Amino acid sequence: MDVQDTPKTSSKRSRPAFQSSVSVYAAQCDNCRKWRVVSSQEEFEEIRSKIEEEPFICSRKPQVTCDDPADIEYDATRTWVIDKPNLPKTPTGFRRSLVLRRDYSKIDVYYITPLGKKVRTKNEVAAFLKANPAYEGTVSPEEFSFTIPKIMEDTIPDDILLKKSSESGSNKKKLKTMRTEGQE
Repeated sequence: MDVQDTPKTSSKRSRPAFQSSVSVYAAQCDNCRKWRVVSSQEEFEEIRSKIEEEPFICSRKPQVTCDDPADIEYDATRTWVIDKPNLPKTPTGFRRSLVLRRDYSKIDVYYITPLGKKVRTKNEVAAFLKANPAYEGTVSPEEFSFTIPKIMEDTIPDDILLKKSSESGSNKKKLKTMRTEGQE
């Protein structure tokens, strides 16, 4: 799975509601290690939820074999994130949304309810289910995972890494200066 930076906007109001940063879903073949584009988030979640007992292989896609070229290359032309295997599939009617922070520090995981409400934690899911009894009996908070995917650092744009590096370096200098001044 990969993500691309969300466009910068001057106001939160101009940003589309609940925009996910994910532009392409992909799975890696367990045999040839090539990446195959997955047609939808639902298909990706199906693969991810069973990846350990049913490893993904190229032939799972119609008319595709390991001899065919990869659908997508793992490289720094886009930022890649890797989901943990065997996370539960998103319950029917809900949508899992991954949003990459602009500073690439982490990904925020949300679920969008069938009523359009954004929930950020299992407690918020439980409160939503309690307030909406139509869903309470068919869905449980355990079916939601707020596990954060890993951002692959080797695919973060160089200008962001440079900025992070310089910020962390200046913080270390400030800390060192403060310790020196306090020890006199």
